[in-house]
Amino acid sequence: MSKHALLLVDIQNDFCAGGALAVPEGDSTVEVANTLIAWCQARQIPVIASQDWHPANHGSFASQHQAAPFSQGQLDGLAQTFWPDHCVQHGEGAQLHPLLNQQGIVEVFHKGESVNIDSYSAFFDNGHRQETRLNDWLRARQIDTLIVLGLATDYCVKFSVLDALQLGYAVNVITDGCRGVNLQPQDSAQAFMDMAAAGATLYTLDDWRESQA
Repeated sequence: MSKHALLLVDIQNDFCAGGALAVPEGDSTVEVANTLIAWCQARQIPVIASQDWHPANHGSFASQHQAAPFSQGQLDGLAQTFWPDHCVQHGEGAQLHPLLNQQGIVEVFHKGESVNIDSYSAFFDNGHRQETRLNDWLRARQIDTLIVLGLATDYCVKFSVLDALQLGYAVNVITDGCRGVNLQPQDSAQAFMDMAAAGATLYTLDDWRESQA
């Protein structure tokens, strides 16, 4: 029998309204997340979260390169979008959204802590050179199926899902619990297609609950 966990990706202040890297409608993920947290708690399904957790001089920050935010370049041999400074360790912007039911979250996994490489995925940095604690934590609990939502569809959600699939997890993405940056207008739609093509199953929240009834 499948053993599930709910993974909330980067529902942090800097990605929500008023944040340094606000995702359009990012706050709307919170209500979906809280509904699913309650659903999981009723079924004793663990709820976990990832947090972007950057040092103040992180190499993905445009300010470290005298570059324009959202411009393209390279970081440690990898293609890199240079972002506004965001989710600096221990800062207000890095905190989980205040309306998110944090009491329901049993474990939080930090990513993006290495200065010289970005980490969109909750599992690995962008070069797959280092791994977070997430996979070991899930394996230790014999979890094989993930329910995923959060921010942003076209970056951290997408790469977390693709890595989870590569690691052998079944992945269900709650589409109305995700919002994208959309540097290009179709980026989020393309991200959902990429996730589905790689083996993820896409659900709305209502469809998910109906499928599990």
